[in-house]
Amino acid sequence: MAKNREYERGTQIPLNVSAVNGSGVGDLVKSGDPGAVGQLPFVALIDEGTDGIATCQTDGVFRLAVFGHDGTANAAIAVGDLVVWDNTGGTLEKTPGSASSVRFGYALGAVASGATTTIPVKLGY
Repeated sequence: MAKNREYERGTQIPLNVSAVNGSGVGDLVKSGDPGAVGQLPFVALIDEGTDGIATCQTDGVFRLAVFGHDGTANAAIAVGDLVVWDNTGGTLEKTPGSASSVRFGYALGAVASGATTTIPVKLGY
């Protein structure tokens, strides 16, 4: 057996989320918040600690608020559409998004153009 394995599955990992715009006071990441560290999308499983660390899930399906926007204009989102994380706005929206967007996952529900709707989102790609 390999003695250098860090995590058995690698889907729940501690990440420094201090640069992510979360929903908490002072933009702290709260449990259930989506985000991305570099190009790694996640949903926080616990609130961000004073050290900026939160345990995060990097796969699965989560009910998340998604904005019917493509980074430049309002745009409807359909089941199967790619969803990106825009850390500048702290939102999930439709690809292609802005230059700061990170590929996040896939919509499993519909969102009307310009609306924000909570839908299931398949995390990862």
